[in-house]
Amino acid sequence: MISPTLRRIAAAALLLCAFAAQAAVLPEDRADFMYHRYQGGGITVQGPSILVRKKLGESVSATANYYVDAITSASIDVVVSGASQYTEKRTQIGLSTDYLHGKTTYSANFVDSKENDYKARTWSLSISQDMFGDLTTLSIGYSQGKDRIFDSTDPTFADTADRRNYRLGLTQVLTRDMLLSLNFETITEEGYLQNPYRFMRYVNTAGSYSLGPEVFPRTRTGNAGSARVKYYLPWRAAIEGSYRFYADTWGIQAHTAGIEYTHPLWGRWVFDGSYRFYTQNSADFFMDLFPSANFQNFMARDKETSALSNHTLGAGVSYEFPVNKWASWLKRGTANLHYTYMMIDYKEFRDLRDYPPGTATPGTEPLYSLNANVIQAFFSFWF
Repeated sequence: MISPTLRRIAAAALLLCAFAAQAAVLPEDRADFMYHRYQGGGITVQGPSILVRKKLGESVSATANYYVDAITSASIDVVVSGASQYTEKRTQIGLSTDYLHGKTTYSANFVDSKENDYKARTWSLSISQDMFGDLTTLSIGYSQGKDRIFDSTDPTFADTADRRNYRLGLTQVLTRDMLLSLNFETITEEGYLQNPYRFMRYVNTAGSYSLGPEVFPRTRTGNAGSARVKYYLPWRAAIEGSYRFYADTWGIQAHTAGIEYTHPLWGRWVFDGSYRFYTQNSADFFMDLFPSANFQNFMARDKETSALSNHTLGAGVSYEFPVNKWASWLKRGTANLHYTYMMIDYKEFRDLRDYPPGTATPGTEPLYSLNANVIQAFFSFWF
């Protein structure tokens, strides 16, 4: 089962190919062919993605996407639990449609994702409205997902999770060169919200530690607010700054800040660079080492609920190449390459891989950290 972190990375990779439609304007006909690869923390995730977007008349646009992850994992969770490296495959199919009526755009989306031990379906609806001479765009959205979770080591286990997302966004043209976006969302989750392969640990009577099953709450509500400012520079470049704050009922609070610079060069080339910083505190029920097996009602050692910080550096390049010489029905095409380097430091989660029970005083093992590389290479064609 792919961790929530890798799911977010996969979603971010997909967004490189599936740009959101602008309000009151249908997206252009387009096809994208992408290869993505994530490697870090003993995990390799790679595969292709194909996206096709086509207008159906003057008011309707449809999009179809096929996305594949081939996963090879010997993560810290796998090693500590004593399991062997495993491989699995995740496939995702996405369908969406946009309907334009005057200054209003109605959008509907469906995503189906399947792994051998995790199946997820998500429906989404949104409305965008241009106002005040197209200087202001207001958007609202709602998503609902149903996940089914299994355990490949226990054929008797099966559970579900329901997820809902409510979104409100405002985009405002401040000046001829500056654009402001404000967004707020509420996420509610209910059901099995943990990973069946992860364990907590506790001090045993021998003074060493033992592993036990995690116990998570079956509900979670989170709220997030974000702001993004984009400024177009006189030399045709653009700089963008963003900030996001998140807080939930598990006691996690997170801050994300980022900056991105885009610069066209030599007519056909576009270069970009970015930096993002993310930090969060731990969940109320997280401990790396519990005093006893039944210390409290909820007990988690999932590293994603630990306090952590993440520095992300990105660099990308895009080249627009002529296509009408060999395909007159194509308008233009681009070749794109983007590289991301991630550095994650866990503030409370400790690395037990070289310290099995009895080899070190529990709680003195080194803190865990990982570095990861993410590559996205894709071709885009407009027709």
